[in-house]
Amino acid sequence: MLHAPIGSFRPPHVVVVGNEKGGSGKTTIAMHIAVALMRAGQRVAIIDLDSRQQTLTHYIANRRAWSRRTGTNLDLPALFTVPRAQGPGLAANEATEFAAFDGAITAVQHGHDFVVIDTPPHDGHLMRLAHATADTLVTPLNDSFLDLDVLATVDPVSLAAVGVSHYAEMVTAARRERRSLDGALPDWVTVRNRLSPIGMCLKPAVGEALCDLALRLGFRVVTGFAERPVYRDLFPRGLTALDDLRHTMPCVDPDPSCLAARHEVGSLLACLKLPLDQRGRDRLAAKAQWVSSRDVPLEMDDVVNNDVLAPSDAQSA
Repeated sequence: MLHAPIGSFRPPHVVVVGNEKGGSGKTTIAMHIAVALMRAGQRVAIIDLDSRQQTLTHYIANRRAWSRRTGTNLDLPALFTVPRAQGPGLAANEATEFAAFDGAITAVQHGHDFVVIDTPPHDGHLMRLAHATADTLVTPLNDSFLDLDVLATVDPVSLAAVGVSHYAEMVTAARRERRSLDGALPDWVTVRNRLSPIGMCLKPAVGEALCDLALRLGFRVVTGFAERPVYRDLFPRGLTALDDLRHTMPCVDPDPSCLAARHEVGSLLACLKLPLDQRGRDRLAAKAQWVSSRDVPLEMDDVVNNDVLAPSDAQSA
């Protein structure tokens, strides 16, 4: 789907947040990944494939509206929404969806370092297109056997994974297809998400089954976010745990768990090992230097030495 590099052109790295089961925290993770990347100086676009619910689209709309209302400068990614075709013919629908998806991918080819794609909680043509395009696939799972069922069937006595479920088969096929096209094998990261905030407790039996599956299917297992109200409460304003809430929510005391949430986001980004573009880091450093110096008055010596020639200099000139 992504075109081959030409010269120094590097196509954006595609991060797909996917799971066929709802309620695993896909949109929250997708939004926090996007904001974290922008705060690292990266140019980010978002593609929302869940055209029915459009939660990520609403999240960004809330963020844009809150930025205008409070006069704060919030990082905003470019947004594309790809609708699901609903015509009577399957082949025609898939052709329409492919054209719309390819159009969104083509639109972000230049001018972006990363594309974050949020997928719907069901199988479909758009879901499969996204997974075949992924460079990094992030699959959030609630830490329970109920959610583990999306990856594998489990023996009721030993609680060991004994079979591969539909979603895992689809991901395996998508990764195989991607490798046959350009030799790349997408990095598949399963995120144990929505954990108990008390000590971030993990269920050992679920972990053992996941580790076994990781060896069989070739994914990595990392820890995600705790079940904190702050992640949900920030949605109406379009904010994330990474934003400076003291300035973006005046007269509102930030949730005391926001610091812990910010640490969770940072830990997840470190585990994903995304290839940050150095040019973005340089842009961020230059911007920070400009912001820190714009309100500093010039020293009189600087003005005289740089802008006014002394009489002796004028005569020699």
